[in-house]
Amino acid sequence: MTDPVLYEERDDIAIITINRPEKKNTLTDAVIQGIADGIDAATKSADVVAVVLRGAGDTLTAGYDLTAGAASDDVVGTTGGDEPGWYTPYGARGPKPREGAWDPVRDYQFMGNNVRRFMKIWECPKPVLGEIRGWAIGGATDLILCADLLYMASDAHIGYAPSRIFGTPTTMLWVYRLGLEHAKQFLLTGRAIDAETAHRIGLVSQVCEPEELSGLVEEEARRFRHIPANQLALNKMLVNQAYENMGLRTSQMLGTFFDGITRHTEEAYRWAESFSEKGFREVIRERDAPWGDYGERPR
Repeated sequence: MTDPVLYEERDDIAIITINRPEKKNTLTDAVIQGIADGIDAATKSADVVAVVLRGAGDTLTAGYDLTAGAASDDVVGTTGGDEPGWYTPYGARGPKPREGAWDPVRDYQFMGNNVRRFMKIWECPKPVLGEIRGWAIGGATDLILCADLLYMASDAHIGYAPSRIFGTPTTMLWVYRLGLEHAKQFLLTGRAIDAETAHRIGLVSQVCEPEELSGLVEEEARRFRHIPANQLALNKMLVNQAYENMGLRTSQMLGTFFDGITRHTEEAYRWAESFSEKGFREVIRERDAPWGDYGERPR
């Protein structure tokens, strides 16, 4: 079985690679945990001065794997003993939920666990450089916007397509990285952002040709060997704390709750049900066709 995330240390840097290229590196629980474990390993390693986060193949990640089933919808089990009892993963007992029932706290605990693992990137005392190749869509942005510095291939795109239906950003770093006007421009519409625009609005540090991207990012990461680790950690902590003081964690709590709500509206139920009626690709095509982006952008 192939590891969903690869971890490597060389030339003073750690490289974490999402390794599901046949699935466009879509996010599963194993992938998210693998990234979190990689960040932990890099944090503990005395040989690592900086971390590179990338995807194998031609895409960083196309977001959550919607075809794999939502782990938050797993059926709860019995508590055991003589009397049937039902529990939730957050430790509350209660009646057996009726079919289709949604527990918002259970949903929040599940998605909040993803946010906590994504935020290991934010909290890592070492610089984390994100490499955006191909696509970074939906949940991919919850992940990669936690990185310190972003580098993008000239033909790549990033965007939160679930803004159109079925989601809100959970780590909610869009508004903190972009400011009000651009955050609304791209979150209210879900529009895909090309590399030139991403650089112009300050979302990424640098854009380069796809074949040069990995080499550039690794070279930039290695430069941090010339700065004391404690100096890097203190400066990163200082910058991050300024954003924490602006209410970042509160925004994430709301974003995570709202994400669950958007997946359990009548519109969301009907949209998800249409996967089996029309096919996944056709439903996504209909979502994006009015905007002419993602898979529906002009060639």
